[in-house]
Amino acid sequence: MRILAVDIGTGTQDILLFDTAKVVENCVKMVMPSPTAIVAERISRATAQGRPIMFAGVTMGGGPSKRALSRHTAKGLEAYATAEAALTFHDDLYVVREMGVKIIAADETPRMPDLETILLKDLDLEAIRRALGVFGIDHGFDVLAVAVLDHGFAPPGVSNRLFRFDHLRRLINQRNELVTFAYWKEELPVYLTRAKAVAQSADPDVPLLLLDTGVAAALGALRDNEVLRHQDLVTVNMGNSHTIAFHLHGMSIEGFFEHHTNLIDAADLDLLITKLVQGTLSHEDVYEAGGHGAIVLRGDRRRFFVAATGPRWDVIAGSLLKTYRACPYGDTMLAGCYGLVSACAMRMEAWHEEIERTLSGVS
Repeated sequence: MRILAVDIGTGTQDILLFDTAKVVENCVKMVMPSPTAIVAERISRATAQGRPIMFAGVTMGGGPSKRALSRHTAKGLEAYATAEAALTFHDDLYVVREMGVKIIAADETPRMPDLETILLKDLDLEAIRRALGVFGIDHGFDVLAVAVLDHGFAPPGVSNRLFRFDHLRRLINQRNELVTFAYWKEELPVYLTRAKAVAQSADPDVPLLLLDTGVAAALGALRDNEVLRHQDLVTVNMGNSHTIAFHLHGMSIEGFFEHHTNLIDAADLDLLITKLVQGTLSHEDVYEAGGHGAIVLRGDRRRFFVAATGPRWDVIAGSLLKTYRACPYGDTMLAGCYGLVSACAMRMEAWHEEIERTLSGVS
């Protein structure tokens, strides 16, 4: 049984071809530039060459690509986008137009000889298959599992930070377990437009499981044997864009917060984690500092273990807490992928035993 797990972040996309016929450490894995980083580079090249650009495709993650687009239009260079592609840069097309982008019909292409056309999509299965094929690797899979951070489609006048946080809070109030965040594509709420766009880019006849990147990292951290030894713990994923921490008792969520990584340092992180575990962290503490928010279901823990994942270890390195770097199967960058595989095991009764047996190293 094979699962293609793709964890799509701001800086990298981490890819694992999990195979129950292999030892986990022998499964093929790649850490590649993220889709938005690739798009940002293409925009920057067009800017340097003075070329107009056009965006087609579907809604995807922004961040670096949005900043590159702003630099492009600031130089007076033209930019065009279909409506669906334009939602990558903001949920309100009026705001996108204000950025200097002309919205065009899906079947329209400006007649410019030097036009740079950029196809937007988070999931590029063709590129992944080509990369695997170069090394003669069979790229077939039974299940596709993808993690993205989806803010959701916020109505006009509604903060996308609050909109995303309200989505996360609703899920935790329904069932305070990490697996609650795992959706089959047929279960996706209509407002998770980025995740739905991933489904558009996937093979229609292959089961597709979608998960939030922060949750995928937390589930992956729990695959580290040292982390598993602790009943009360905090998993914190220091992503290139977002930092999300879950306070866990066993597999139950006792609280969480989500912040923007570039707005916090080690001292901030220590305070946030300590207050989260003590039960004194408020939503306002995080939101008013530029983050998404926080929720505490239960606190007052006196002893806790902190397990960290993600690329921004430079922030964690200054922490005064005894922070453990979770490395499931020896690779902290693949934590999200292992979390995706774990979520598949939890949501697939027919394959649960086989996946868990492989993850546990039992032959």
